[in-house]
Amino acid sequence: MKTIGLLGGMSWESTLGYYRAINEGVKQNLGGLHSAKIALYSVDFEPIERLQHKGDWEGTARILSEAAQSVQSAGADFLLICTNTMHKVASQIERAIKIPVLHIADATAEVLVHKGIKKVGLLGTAFTMEQDFYKGRLSDKYGVEVLIPNKEARQIVHKIIYQELCHGKFEVDSKTEYLRIIDLLATQGAEAVILGCTEIGLLVNQEDTRVTLLDTTAIHAEKAVAVALEEWDFNSAID
Repeated sequence: MKTIGLLGGMSWESTLGYYRAINEGVKQNLGGLHSAKIALYSVDFEPIERLQHKGDWEGTARILSEAAQSVQSAGADFLLICTNTMHKVASQIERAIKIPVLHIADATAEVLVHKGIKKVGLLGTAFTMEQDFYKGRLSDKYGVEVLIPNKEARQIVHKIIYQELCHGKFEVDSKTEYLRIIDLLATQGAEAVILGCTEIGLLVNQEDTRVTLLDTTAIHAEKAVAVALEEWDFNSAID
């Protein structure tokens, strides 16, 4: 079994989900008392969040690159950046280490391609929805058309992530708003909606809507287990 490197803490609430899902995946595959071999570095999110909103992405890259080097030194065979937004600096992190980065957008896109989905909605932070580092990768590398909510809805989604979900708060009204926005994306032609922030799956899940949801945390964790055990089952990642 390979050792999975996790760069977490952005936020720790979603990193907890990664840790649980990866260990459950290994146990499901191997049985007994098996659990995942994990090297985890959990950063302090506060200074990173401040740099995000200041637009100082190079500053965030420096912090995360140093953390990634620590994960590598701890014996990880590959690295997961446990957040969608900070994949904006994935290339800088990759250059700072010698182990591969398992990109969250690639793992998600593989599921989209496998299911034959050509048009998908995307929810996430404003950075993820509006900038090209994520949706551009989906369209340019995999030929998937990406729809995002209108400006007002994007502001709602972004605010709920930072002011509620990252603080472990899950409000009924916020869930209703997310489901409304998901429905709007579906009416615009989205065949599925990517939960493109690792906290969103803590608020809404497939039982809440008829629209197909792709939880990036679950998909990323499933792919990590597959790589660690050298197998990858698309159907188990999305069922």
